[in-house]
Amino acid sequence: MEKVIQTLKRRDGEKRIPVLKLEIDYELQTLFDAIQANEQDQITECKEKLEKLRNEWLRLEA
Repeated sequence: MEKVIQTLKRRDGEKRIPVLKLEIDYELQTLFDAIQANEQDQITECKEKLEKLRNEWLRLEA
């Protein structure tokens, strides 16, 4: 039963990774725009979101 659960989790992760990459790309673009506009609050918010997305990606690939 444990192997079945692990297999299902792996399939969900495989589906999530492409979406996660798109989210990271979007957030990087938002960060770039915030840096260009010198919006410190937005920069901080983007960095926090990117860190969360990065951690999720690392968990999915493990």
